Amino acid sequence: MSDSEQSEEAPFSIASSFVRERNTLFAMANFSPLYVDYYLHLKDNRIEIDSETDDLFKRGLAAFALHCVSRPRNEVLAWTINFQEPLLNLFLGGDTSDGSVVGRVFTENVKEAEENVFYQEIVKGNKPLHRSVVSFGGGDPLVAAEAYYERSEQRPARFFQLAAETYAIVSAHPDYDREWFRSLEAQDLLNLADREIVKPLETRVARWNCGCNQIRILEALLPVWRQSPEELFLGEELIEVNCPRCAGRYRVSREMMEAYAQEAS
Repeated sequence: MSDSEQSEEAPFSIASSFVRERNTLFAMANFSPLYVDYYLHLKDNRIEIDSETDDLFKRGLAAFALHCVSRPRNEVLAWTINFQEPLLNLFLGGDTSDGSVVGRVFTENVKEAEENVFYQEIVKGNKPLHRSVVSFGGGDPLVAAEAYYERSEQRPARFFQLAAETYAIVSAHPDYDREWFRSLEAQDLLNLADREIVKPLETRVARWNCGCNQIRILEALLPVWRQSPEELFLGEELIEVNCPRCAGRYRVSREMMEAYAQEAS
């Protein structure tokens, strides 16, 4: 969607560094600018979220963006974090080539299960999609992300909340200092460069961007329209469709679908 009020200031970015002698990657950012764009998206699309769910989503968005910054620049990836209490799914998607991140909350038709489950789907260049599935305990997206690293990446990472909207990741590389890694506290990261040899690696933009638009929504609806217009519209002349990635709202009329179908033929 347009997110017409989105700020035109310098884009939000995340700097990453390498902690020498500890062999870990470190990245930290205040996510307030990204949260502003997220809230503008909610406003533009008249999406209402309760405060508890909103906090879960923002924690998940921060962890996901930090994860993306630690990944190569040729990946398209998505997280689905399934919580059983409260029963909901957090969806987060991103593209490391351009820094785009997006997401939404699903509260309807969420599968009940015996445990929380974390899913990651990732495509690297032209390689086939790879999917990872791990279970986790508790109700924190940061814990879910750490469980994924421990059991799927085969190397640990730790996520920290340093202030209200400031988060950090420390991810292990080969031969990392295990004792130092395990002993880290949030306060240790606030002045890490004063106590460790920290070498800057790169700075990447992270921007709220789904890429959905009216044409893509019509394209997605076209197979159903061609099979059965009535199944799509259920007797109505106008329907509202939500983007599956960002929950953006689109109004679609029969006339609009007819014109698009003719043009696509």
